[in-house]
Amino acid sequence: MKTKKLALISLLACSSVLVANGAGAIDSSPSYSFLDVPTSTLVYGLGGVNITAVDADINVVEQNPALMGWEYHNQVGLNYMRYLGDSNFAGVRYGRQAGEHGAWSGAIQYFGYGSIPETTETGEIIGSFAPIDVAFSGTYSHDITDCLRGGVTAKFLYSSYSDYTALALATDLGINYYDAERDLSASFVVANLGGQIKRFNDSYDRLPIDVRIGWAKSFGEFPVRFSVTAWNLTKWHLPYYTFEDGNTPTSEMVVKDNFGSNLFRHLIFGAQLVGSENFTLAISYNYKSRTDMGTYARSVLSGWALAAGLKVKNFGLGLAFAQPHTGATTLMVNLSLGFSSLM
Repeated sequence: MKTKKLALISLLACSSVLVANGAGAIDSSPSYSFLDVPTSTLVYGLGGVNITAVDADINVVEQNPALMGWEYHNQVGLNYMRYLGDSNFAGVRYGRQAGEHGAWSGAIQYFGYGSIPETTETGEIIGSFAPIDVAFSGTYSHDITDCLRGGVTAKFLYSSYSDYTALALATDLGINYYDAERDLSASFVVANLGGQIKRFNDSYDRLPIDVRIGWAKSFGEFPVRFSVTAWNLTKWHLPYYTFEDGNTPTSEMVVKDNFGSNLFRHLIFGAQLVGSENFTLAISYNYKSRTDMGTYARSVLSGWALAAGLKVKNFGLGLAFAQPHTGATTLMVNLSLGFSSLM
């Protein structure tokens, strides 16, 4: 009998590496690691996870439903990412105001991983298949006060890996405090609550449920907004393997699991240029991304990410770049189109 279980297991293992750049490798549920791949170039440039990003591009809403608001009324956001190997991710999001204090958005996100060989139990190649994940989501937010906003996102997840398919439901809950006068943004998010409603096979794959806290602020007239995002807060210990002397592949592998490494593997540091309404730059350092690549020939850029954005009237363009290791360069593009003046 033909078997595709080995290919499925290999795909799930590889998918945990797919997000090792911007969003970091998911430790508990590699089968749903695509949920932590960002759709915003600004978020990608700020480390892959950022729940406080205040931006003109609606794509940031994917990180925190409380970032959705009237300011994205009739805006369409498009995103595309050329990822590791033959992976290509793309999606679209549309937002609209709902009454005086509410807003909603809908999105579709596609994750394609290229062609993977299909083999028999003896390793004979008998063909190929193209695994995909698709996420359909709807977001609603409501202004609680002038500075405080809450939101919820419901997600329907479809996965197809050759003859195996799965369905899942997930929910994100978020709250954001934003003081425009002080340029202070603080957020709290519980992400990926839910579970599978149709399994791949007899095994149950858990969603990567996570708790996240974020803070971002600029100081005085200095046109840079600094951000710190804490994530993976449902699990303190995040051990990783590295070479004994730190950089020689022939040396012995050891496990790092001390207080300092665990602390910094939960934190992402970012800085964003905010002096202009039409142009922005962002840079970040994600220690977890860098240490996840310790055995994958990481480069000097591992853990770092860059982004740039340009806005002219109702049109926005964003670009982001990172190189998680020497064999892979990742690129993301965002487009945003606003139609508020027309509708």
